[in-house]
Amino acid sequence: MKQYCVYIITNKLNKVFYIGFTGNLPKRIYEHKNKLVKGFSEKYNLTKLVYFEQTTDVYSAISREKQLKNWHRDWKINLITKSNPGWIDLYDTLLDAETSSA
Repeated sequence: MKQYCVYIITNKLNKVFYIGFTGNLPKRIYEHKNKLVKGFSEKYNLTKLVYFEQTTDVYSAISREKQLKNWHRDWKINLITKSNPGWIDLYDTLLDAETSSA
């Protein structure tokens, strides 16, 4: 079953957020980390995955992305802190999960 993800990436100092949607989160974050995505994330050096949600419904994912983009900054910070209190880069956990499920 296809998985869709809404994700939040930030920079080293956790000052700027980018919210995106993808059908392949490990690949998409790899693209951000290696500056293969031109634009906002490249300009502000957004390479740290701090939050993501998964769903099997593409329309739910798109709707959630739009919702999060309209949230106040404090709400986004609270959402991230609740699930990732240390604001660690979750990219390595994605790779570990992918390796163990293969």
